[in-house]
Amino acid sequence: MRKYISVIALSLICGASASADEGMWLPALISERIGDMQAKGFTLTAEDIYSISQASLKDAVVLFGGGCTGELVSPEGLLLTNHHCGYSQIQKHSSVDHDYLRDGFWAMTRAEELPNPGLGVSFLEYMEDVTDKVLKGYEDSMTEEERQALVKKNSQKLIDEAVSGGKGLEASVEPLFYGNKYYMFVYRTYTDVRLVGAPPSSIGKFGGDTDNWMWPRHTGDFSIFRIYADKDNNPAPYSEDNVPYRPKKYFHIAAGGVGEGEFTFVYGFPGSTREYIMSEGVRYISDISNPFKIALRTMRLDIQKKYMDEDQAVRIQYSSKNAGVANAWKKWQGEMKGIVRLGTVAKKQEFESRFMDWADGTEYEGIVPALDSLYKELEPYMYALDYYNESARTIELVQFAQRASALASAGKDSALGAVTDAFFKDYYLPIDKEIFVAVMNSYRENVPADFRPPYFDSTLAVYGGSVGKWADALFSTSVFCDRKAVEALGADDTLALENDPAVEFGREFSSWIGENIRPAVNRLNMEINLLNRDYMRGQMEFQPDKVFYPDANLTLRVAYGHIKGYSPSDGVYYMPFSTIEGIMEKDNPEIFDYNIPQKFRDVVATGDYGRWGEDGSVPVCFIATNHTSGGNSGSPVIDSRGRLIGINFDRVWEGTMSDIEFDPDFCRNISLDIRYVLFIIDKIGNADHLIEEMTIEQE
Repeated sequence: MRKYISVIALSLICGASASADEGMWLPALISERIGDMQAKGFTLTAEDIYSISQASLKDAVVLFGGGCTGELVSPEGLLLTNHHCGYSQIQKHSSVDHDYLRDGFWAMTRAEELPNPGLGVSFLEYMEDVTDKVLKGYEDSMTEEERQALVKKNSQKLIDEAVSGGKGLEASVEPLFYGNKYYMFVYRTYTDVRLVGAPPSSIGKFGGDTDNWMWPRHTGDFSIFRIYADKDNNPAPYSEDNVPYRPKKYFHIAAGGVGEGEFTFVYGFPGSTREYIMSEGVRYISDISNPFKIALRTMRLDIQKKYMDEDQAVRIQYSSKNAGVANAWKKWQGEMKGIVRLGTVAKKQEFESRFMDWADGTEYEGIVPALDSLYKELEPYMYALDYYNESARTIELVQFAQRASALASAGKDSALGAVTDAFFKDYYLPIDKEIFVAVMNSYRENVPADFRPPYFDSTLAVYGGSVGKWADALFSTSVFCDRKAVEALGADDTLALENDPAVEFGREFSSWIGENIRPAVNRLNMEINLLNRDYMRGQMEFQPDKVFYPDANLTLRVAYGHIKGYSPSDGVYYMPFSTIEGIMEKDNPEIFDYNIPQKFRDVVATGDYGRWGEDGSVPVCFIATNHTSGGNSGSPVIDSRGRLIGINFDRVWEGTMSDIEFDPDFCRNISLDIRYVLFIIDKIGNADHLIEEMTIEQE
């Protein structure tokens, strides 16, 4: 046990620097990186970044909605994040009469700010290395199941102690380095978060899926919220009596501009990376999983787009859903190509060969062959599970039927009513039915019979092998297609609900997958994770001069680098900045993704950019070498003096394999220049009262 800790601690703080600007560093350990940061231009101290004894930059950063990042920019709880992070909230408030997606939204008074039930933001209070406490009582003779039970028990005790003070406190204990280390993260969560402003989607999503993950970029990807608290500044449910939250720290804004080569620093919650997995895991991603998932999502996107283009109401209903499907779809394409281009699988195989030679005669002997064997055994089960998740499990009617039937059977009428309202508000049956036919035909063609439910083949036989006829029957006879019929359901209808074709579809698929696929996936993944714990430790001993950082897991991290362009292909070089001229070059009223508001055109025609202009233009976006991932959306991008210069929102397509391998030549994060944010608030939103709240430094 002590050996585990000492090896990991040594690898975190000693040795050569990680490759170029690679790395997602724990803020609590940032003192071990501060020398390198300062050598690259940073002027603040480690205490300025993370402290539990004084206000620090961490106190101006939040986990937004459980999957994005946000930052405080005023002493009155004003918060910036991405437009795509706030998109579902904007969409929920939108209707044909009040289309905030199309027209934008700007609250001109506090009374106009819109509440968002279910939305919360979390501030990190502190993080703590609790490895010794979590593994207290562990003996080498214990089985993995016994170890996990001990970890769970000890972790829960730590969590209970950490949140005993109440007042919105939440905590989690997270494994790092595959369970060689454990950290506890304690948060304070606020649940009264109100929408303050958002540009029209023609600005906030400018370029749409065409430009997503690409550079150059001209997307005004931001939205504005405000955190509210009780009179004592503590978290409280929504109430008209609540007041704007008073942050310990908020970001000052640098409006003087940035240049190529300047230091940048991203503070946020990256979601998931797998930098240390072995070659077989990478091969499955690039050669098998990503290709079929891309194909299935292409079908869904094409069908959604067809109907969205025909009807404005359908476009509003499916805008958020479509964006959600498209985001990973395009990312997977870049990731797959990047892995192939870098030869990541072959590189890992070569490393594994050298590791095996070194491990001969040590406790790590045999780990790589064992992992290789487990991955091969896992592959068909993982394939069946992934295919199910991207096909049968995506049918909206089936998802709704399962949830609504459970509520109806339990007699939970009010909950059923709320779920029903939410479902039918954003549901269009022709889309769902056409997707059913497309993805289930693909399921039949690509998933081996031994790895799909007997229910699927027997039901298909009833309809003469036609998925189309099956869809006709399911979508015409399920009670869950009829809103009034659903609203009339009650506990007395349990038997009828069980026989409903949509409920039956979901039940038969999920139960068969749960009994025949998931157990194998869980068992094999547990064995892989167990070996990965030893393999991770072995890699650190094998490479004592390398600095290791833990994989991302939606906990607060620091990434630093500098503004820099890149060359995506021979003879091509991308500058690190985009400007308002690029928006006008792309502007096209005939193309939805490039049709900017007329007001925007009018402002550009006058050239009146105010104090947000630079050399007769307005900067829009920039790229830098910061190591980011999903979850970093909305993260503050900070300059060498700790001031806000941008909002992170994407990565370049050629560098999306950075979740698995970071390539300093291609990996760039894309950020929205804060001056463009201020320009839109001022000149398009006419909401200069929001700017007056902020502390803006021109130099």
